[in-house]
Amino acid sequence: MNAALRPMIGPAQRSASYYTATLNDATEYPTLQGQVEVDVVIIGGGFTGVASAVELAERGLKVAIVETHRIGWGASGRNGGQVTGSLSGDEAMRKQMRRTLGQEVDDFIWHLRWRGHEIIKARVEKYAIDCDLRHGHLHAAMKPSHLAELKVAHDEAVQRGMGEQVTLLDRGAMGEHLQSDLYLGALKNTRNMHLHPLNLCLGEARAAHSLGALVFENSQVLEIIHGEHPAVVTAQGRINARQVLLAGDVYHQLEKRQLKGKIFPAMGGLVTTAPLGPLARQLNPQGLAVYDCRFVLDYYRMTVDGRLLFGGGANYSGRDSRDIAAELRPCIERTFPALKGVDIEFQWSCAMGIVVNRIPQLGKLSDNVWYCQGYSGHGIATSHIMGEIMAEALTGTLGKFDTFAGCKHIKVPMGDVFGNPMLAAGMWYYQMLERLR
Repeated sequence: MNAALRPMIGPAQRSASYYTATLNDATEYPTLQGQVEVDVVIIGGGFTGVASAVELAERGLKVAIVETHRIGWGASGRNGGQVTGSLSGDEAMRKQMRRTLGQEVDDFIWHLRWRGHEIIKARVEKYAIDCDLRHGHLHAAMKPSHLAELKVAHDEAVQRGMGEQVTLLDRGAMGEHLQSDLYLGALKNTRNMHLHPLNLCLGEARAAHSLGALVFENSQVLEIIHGEHPAVVTAQGRINARQVLLAGDVYHQLEKRQLKGKIFPAMGGLVTTAPLGPLARQLNPQGLAVYDCRFVLDYYRMTVDGRLLFGGGANYSGRDSRDIAAELRPCIERTFPALKGVDIEFQWSCAMGIVVNRIPQLGKLSDNVWYCQGYSGHGIATSHIMGEIMAEALTGTLGKFDTFAGCKHIKVPMGDVFGNPMLAAGMWYYQMLERLR
């Protein structure tokens, strides 16, 4: 491993990932001690927490973020770094939201797809966040049925005014984009983006802090106090607030009576190769992010320093893989035969919060305590959309929040026992369907 890219682990409590090794903000925020008074306290220092904090601070509220580990410690700082217009659960959303939105539901979901892109681009520019933001993405087809699905997506995008940003590629055109024979074609989308997620999360925390938000790390919330004067309690302190937002996704163990059995962890594995030099540009000349059309897919992109960052093979047991590199190497070499035997310098896992129907879960636990969670593997863009919606709700504009809060969700009895086996069985079913597509 390059000594200059040795991961910052130990007291920093971050995963030994490529992102940790290349973070550009090593700020350490204090542990909460004593009592603090704010308008809103946010539990969780991932994208939902920091995005909501920026939104609320920009609206003039006094905000505090309290994080068990470090800012960006969880999935927000470990994911594949792709910002796409994919909404997990969009068909389930359409079916449920039609009851309240009527014929407007299609427009609502379409605009929702791209709102996260707009928020992230504007925030990166406004607060000068260095996170390697680049445009360009391929949604790649591995069989004829995939191509048919991509044509439907392409035609809708064109109808919606995105004709200059989307191109349907056939097998012949794929050679200009990827040095791989794996795909029959792809939908190229230049509106989609990819970036360094940990640096984005850290940059947004820094932005919130510059607006007056308090940020506390290594401060696990032990209890949420409900009632007229809500608060959160840690081992060494307490934050009194007018409102509380629980934004810890799949990582926390709070409020089990209402939230247990609603969200479950799926473990994604990621690796990064050694620098590839000129080969990086040969394999991916336009520096595009890629994922394929399968239910359990591979996803990858080139980093700014010419490494292949590759993820895939989500594990729905909720348990970490023992050797992520060994599991993903065959996928890498199948995709890019030129990388046979390539050195893999980093490997790490990412726990994603999976919701049974894939619709993000927004709601209230009591009059002044809110929650927002469950992006089912589409977290970067979706978390920023939800951060805006939650900020609107906490400041009195409830329209979009109510649309999501009105959706019905499956709550699995004895979720700790049956939740992940049920997800694993469900994904086995979809993998079987994949063979019939």
